[in-house]
Amino acid sequence: MNSSNSPSRSFLGKRVFDVIVTLVLLPIAVPSFLFLALTVRYKLGSPILFRQQRPGLNGETFTLIKFRTMTNARDGNGELLPDSERLTRFGRLLRSTSLDELPELFNILRGDMSLVGPRPLLMEYLQYYTPELQRRHDVLPGITGWAQVNGRNTTSWERRFALDLWYVDHQSFLLDLRILLMTPWKVLRREGTMQADHPGWEGNFRGLPENRDSASATDFAYLGDKPEPCLNSVFHEDSTTTKD
Repeated sequence: MNSSNSPSRSFLGKRVFDVIVTLVLLPIAVPSFLFLALTVRYKLGSPILFRQQRPGLNGETFTLIKFRTMTNARDGNGELLPDSERLTRFGRLLRSTSLDELPELFNILRGDMSLVGPRPLLMEYLQYYTPELQRRHDVLPGITGWAQVNGRNTTSWERRFALDLWYVDHQSFLLDLRILLMTPWKVLRREGTMQADHPGWEGNFRGLPENRDSASATDFAYLGDKPEPCLNSVFHEDSTTTKD
């Protein structure tokens, strides 16, 4: 049986690993950061960085920083145009290569995020979370995660949440290392990217379906070739979770 302070030691070890890796990456990332900042300024104007409030560990709010990928184009009434119309070709390139995420290294140094964890989603999603879905905030959000290397944004919301919760229940140093090693390959192949009008695009989540009788085999999280069903308690507030 694990000791009562095991989770604290695990969190501290993960935090130390995050800081060391980030400090090693920063000297390499700074030239790219400066080049991208100048390019964003030239192509999209100011501001260069996109800042937005997101839920982090235990649901506490923090300011996520990314490179801006959309214009501020507005309609005749002064309202912002849909994302699909404001996202430029350059912005799509930044997103598909995940280069827009580079400033999040500073979120890691501040302790807002980890290298690996569930992606921090929008604050407006919180109203649609069941108590089970809220467990994705039991760990720090990450730049990459188990869902990102298993379909990224093109999987269903159900599967994405399932993968996030599976990570929360199975997180370990070896799993984090595996995810980090898988991430560059997924990014280089641009797997899991989508267009702004896709139902899974950030901002389109409006809650999970109530009826899950027809859940497919793909709605399970996988580690190797062993299926780990974790949807049976995700979709309803009155469901219970069974733990080992």
